[in-house]
Amino acid sequence: VDYLGRVPEYPPPDAKCEFTGLTIQGGGPVATALVALSRWGKRCAFTGVVGDDGLGGEILRSLEQEGVDTSGVIVRESAESQFAFIVAEPKAGRRTVFWRRPTGAPPSPEEIDRELLRRARVFHTDGLFPEASLAAACAAKEAGIQVVVDAGTLRDGMLDLARSSDHFIASSTLAASFAGDASPLEACRRLAEFGPTVVGVTLGERGCAAIVDGREIQRPAHPAQAVDTTGCGDVFHAGYVYGLLEGWEVERRLDFAAWAAAKVAEHLGGRTGIPMASEWGIS
Repeated sequence: VDYLGRVPEYPPPDAKCEFTGLTIQGGGPVATALVALSRWGKRCAFTGVVGDDGLGGEILRSLEQEGVDTSGVIVRESAESQFAFIVAEPKAGRRTVFWRRPTGAPPSPEEIDRELLRRARVFHTDGLFPEASLAAACAAKEAGIQVVVDAGTLRDGMLDLARSSDHFIASSTLAASFAGDASPLEACRRLAEFGPTVVGVTLGERGCAAIVDGREIQRPAHPAQAVDTTGCGDVFHAGYVYGLLEGWEVERRLDFAAWAAAKVAEHLGGRTGIPMASEWGIS
């Protein structure tokens, strides 16, 4: 669950800062991506961990109301759910996220609903729980299911996920952590050595770069009056997955993803501004 507020500018230490526009909504990289995909007419199922607290119930309701199957979610007893408070600076078009991971035990490979997984066409993960994410990615690959990774942070197990993925879309933060001062395309090239067919790096207002079977692609961002960048990467991945499911060429996937992310940036929170696919000309 995300609690979001607006401030004129981020405060210095030991200061009081009044915020406005309190917004409460579901969040999380994969969950928000699935909400977008569900709104665009795709059937989705979310698996992960919540606590048995009030936030856990709110998380599940926010997904179920969007038509996302939550039957694979594990509810940990006497545990607290993932939560974030997000400070948005509309004038600067940026945000700062304070978050707490769920306090219950992470999902184990044995707890993965493999029957649910085998019914999927795409498995999408952010690798927050590396052991379970890698086990699910390997099982998906064995079943011929496309594996898409939202690589936001170079956390433990992320490069192992790259080896088990088909589509590895990284943030500029991960690219810099992995490849230092190398260009985004060079970071893509090095990450492609782990085996994904498509490797991309999202670059915010500078668009995105990708390597597809050795071919270089650079696409511009779509213009936006950014209010809050929360959820932009999540919905970018949703747009990419949508195009993958529709059988589009990579360039069109990236363009749709960038357009959807730009629309999200014009609103507070990651889900409020998810556009209707028909605005892109999709019936």
